[in-house]
Amino acid sequence: MQYNQLSDSDLHVSEICLGTMTYGQQNTIEEAHQQLDYAIVQGINFIDAAEMYPVPPRAETYGKTEAYIGEWLKKQQRDKIIIATKIVGGGRRFKWLRGGSTVNSQNITQAVDDSLKRLQTDYIDLYQIHWPDRYVPLFGQSVFDPKQEREHTPIAEQLAIFADLIKAGKIRYLGLSNETPWGIAEFSHAAKQLGLPKVVSIQNAYNLLNRVFDWGLAEACYRENIGLLAYSPLAFGFLSGKYLNDKPEKTRITLFEGFGQRYLKPNVNEAVAAYMEIAKRHNLSLTVLALAFVRSRWFVASTIIGATSLEQLKENLQSINVVLNQEILAELDAVHSRYPNPAP
Repeated sequence: MQYNQLSDSDLHVSEICLGTMTYGQQNTIEEAHQQLDYAIVQGINFIDAAEMYPVPPRAETYGKTEAYIGEWLKKQQRDKIIIATKIVGGGRRFKWLRGGSTVNSQNITQAVDDSLKRLQTDYIDLYQIHWPDRYVPLFGQSVFDPKQEREHTPIAEQLAIFADLIKAGKIRYLGLSNETPWGIAEFSHAAKQLGLPKVVSIQNAYNLLNRVFDWGLAEACYRENIGLLAYSPLAFGFLSGKYLNDKPEKTRITLFEGFGQRYLKPNVNEAVAAYMEIAKRHNLSLTVLALAFVRSRWFVASTIIGATSLEQLKENLQSINVVLNQEILAELDAVHSRYPNPAP
């Protein structure tokens, strides 16, 4: 297992991060702890959560994932583990969550305190804004519409609130998620101009079906020295190949109506089939090929993998032993040229 420094922080995260969004919905607390124990033995030191997990978000399960992790974390050597979690972004009308989701002073402070309590820890290593407080097209939307602009907390004001929490020792570093190039630039500019905390990471989707990060986001992260925590590297399981011929039971796509719409688009199956052929030619599973591809990108600091079974987790971790050569990468690029970003 390799470890990468996040920006200029003192966080050195494992190249694989354990995602936990199924804990409390598809996974019991016993299964969650089994995965966490196995991950640590394999060298993973980086655990990612969110206050709204598990997904899909519901009032009945809100915070369960962090609570499951907290029961495990209290028995661990805390300084050996990097815990990341997130505050809900703006615009989603979760009335059961603080009366609505806005990244303002009151909500940030309460969200951090509540996460600390559920996680049973004194500090959070990396605290992330799950999606922007301002309007941006998200989760499969790709066209910016100025008519959808809404009131939001100014970025400088958000940073000032997080600065106070860092000074108080409740969080160590700040990260973004589902952000845009403009957002990265604005957060970075405000931090420099006002002497506020620098953003050290961004957590966005990145996989063989969604490589939009390669453009403006990659440049912004390069200029500002921000590492990508790549989520959805298997595209909700589509890049395991399991949806090519049927719809297996007990998966997020089949269990939760309307879930994963960005992957139910034209050319997704054709692209997956083409990638499957490459995997077969090189005696790899499509899962391992897809994960090794994400790891190969220069801007990826850590790849977030999630699993609903220990067997899936073990297969996912096999990818760290695979380094894709230029021949395979060229074949992947050729497929991408035929089916560019079918699931942005």
